[in-house]
Amino acid sequence: MRSGSFDSHRVSVERRYSDFSRFHHKLLQEFNEELEEVVLPRKHLTGNFSPEIITERRLALQDYLAKLYATRCVRHSPHLPKFFTDQEQKRAHSLLRAGQFKLAVEQLHTVLEILEKLAPWQSPTLLVPTLSALAVCYRDLEEPEEAFAVAQRALPPVRRYGLKNYRTSLLDLLVDLGYQLGRPVAQLQEELTALRDAERGKVSSCSLKELVVQEFI
Repeated sequence: MRSGSFDSHRVSVERRYSDFSRFHHKLLQEFNEELEEVVLPRKHLTGNFSPEIITERRLALQDYLAKLYATRCVRHSPHLPKFFTDQEQKRAHSLLRAGQFKLAVEQLHTVLEILEKLAPWQSPTLLVPTLSALAVCYRDLEEPEEAFAVAQRALPPVRRYGLKNYRTSLLDLLVDLGYQLGRPVAQLQEELTALRDAERGKVSSCSLKELVVQEFI
């Protein structure tokens, strides 16, 4: 996957024809008129695994995705990042819940690379769950510098767009990591205290790890 002709970095994920079929059906439910001329390539009934058929189908699906990507309503639809990352996100969260943090980090970085390519046309908060999951993994891998860096990256859109549960949990993690790393955390601590005082009893208080674990249950 590349986000345009000037994007030299490719990211690959595997999808079955049935995944494409479900994706196309969901898009038609919302954008039937806009996708009138975008047709999902047919599935061959026989010889599905011959090299010629596989190459032909791959090129046809690439052309199909290019047409979708050129359609503004699809490019801005949440269905697009979900199609490209949902399986990897679920796999990463299963690994995280199982305590296999290194494997989870690998999956999450693949997800993050894909989402970064789609981010210009998506919600500004698109990256927050993945960055938060990475922060949790790095913290539990005892890599506080990496955990602090990704949590810091997640915080600005969380502040700006009012993701209250994430804001409290991210601040709590950043304060804890900041003390551990010897970083100045007075402003973060002040923000966290003010937020907790203002929202006492209104927002459930849970750790960032708990939030992340709940994301794909």
